[in-house]
Amino acid sequence: MYLTRFRFNTARAGARRLLSSPQHLHAAVMSAFPEILPAAPGPRVLWRTDHNATAEVQLYVVSPARPDLTHLVEQAGWPAAAATGTAGWQTYAYAPFLERLDKGTTWNFRLTANPVHHARRKDGEPTKRTAHLTARHQTQWLLQRQDAGGFRILAKPADRRHTEHGDEHQLAVHGQRNLAFAKQGTTGRVTLTAVTFDGRLEVTDPDALRAVLTAGLGKAKAYGCGLMTLAPIG
Repeated sequence: MYLTRFRFNTARAGARRLLSSPQHLHAAVMSAFPEILPAAPGPRVLWRTDHNATAEVQLYVVSPARPDLTHLVEQAGWPAAAATGTAGWQTYAYAPFLERLDKGTTWNFRLTANPVHHARRKDGEPTKRTAHLTARHQTQWLLQRQDAGGFRILAKPADRRHTEHGDEHQLAVHGQRNLAFAKQGTTGRVTLTAVTFDGRLEVTDPDALRAVLTAGLGKAKAYGCGLMTLAPIG
């Protein structure tokens, strides 16, 4: 497995076009892997964009094969700088890091996800997949998945908890985006809500957490959701 980071040149029209369309960006990411067929079984390619500032947008990709992002550099990066010897992206072997995950260790994490539940509007109607729209419900969505996912989100110190407001974990929910676009090859439309979670977690089951880090969490993985990354605390 590999973890790759690419920075968009947001001054370029190509970058703005890709960032405005999850479908176009998904196609661009998959074009980095000539050996991976779209419908082939096997490990999934995960990706996420981090909008850290107006001029700092990073693309993260977790993949079973090493990507070639030359086309992204040409369309949405800094081709002249890349021509001087830097590829324009950084790729790291992910397996050594994953193998070092130990039970009881704590990490900062970031996850962009599509928190949904199934509900019916009227009695007798079939249930329909519906997005969670409030930070409280989005937080509960993540908390409900932590046991199976092999992690526990850390609680705040007792003097900083506000349990009556549901604010008792070291977790922030932000960057909500409501997306709607035509589904390629059909007359239907895709609508989804994506949010970003930043927080701190403890590893409770290393194997289960490795599965989350490489296979993703939740729905809409083709549209930039599901990728969790870890970083050392401090």
